[in-house]
Amino acid sequence: MIVTFFGHAQFPNAKKYEQKVIEFFEQKIGDSSVDFYLGGYGDFDSFAYDCCKKYKETHINASLVFVTPYMTIEYQRNHLAYQKERYDEIVYPEIEDKPLRFAISYRNKWMVEHADYVICGISCDYGGAYKAYQYAKRKGKPIFNVTDKVF
Repeated sequence: MIVTFFGHAQFPNAKKYEQKVIEFFEQKIGDSSVDFYLGGYGDFDSFAYDCCKKYKETHINASLVFVTPYMTIEYQRNHLAYQKERYDEIVYPEIEDKPLRFAISYRNKWMVEHADYVICGISCDYGGAYKAYQYAKRKGKPIFNVTDKVF
């Protein structure tokens, strides 16, 4: 099973949502094997990472996967060493033919296409996280928005 995450870079008061996410994991995943596909940028991504790491402490079949949008030499030198310490695996989608300025959008689409569940922290109807949410909705993916906002 694959669970992926999208949320706004500014995600205030994340602590109040943590229990909701952990309960979602317990209900939908239980003791099954799961790969958590994570992006690694902004407040919501930090929140998602913390929730997944906490879940992994008591569920040995959970894996933290960083899905990187870039594979330039500079990016590898400046960022991937740090990510290798935090994640069990680093995945690079086959998007190298896409312009770098759109890499995150294409990475997000790839994450949606591979996900069994999408967890969002969406509170407004604009931005990259909202676009990923819309894409997941069009693809018919089960979506859990921790903010309870309906769009």
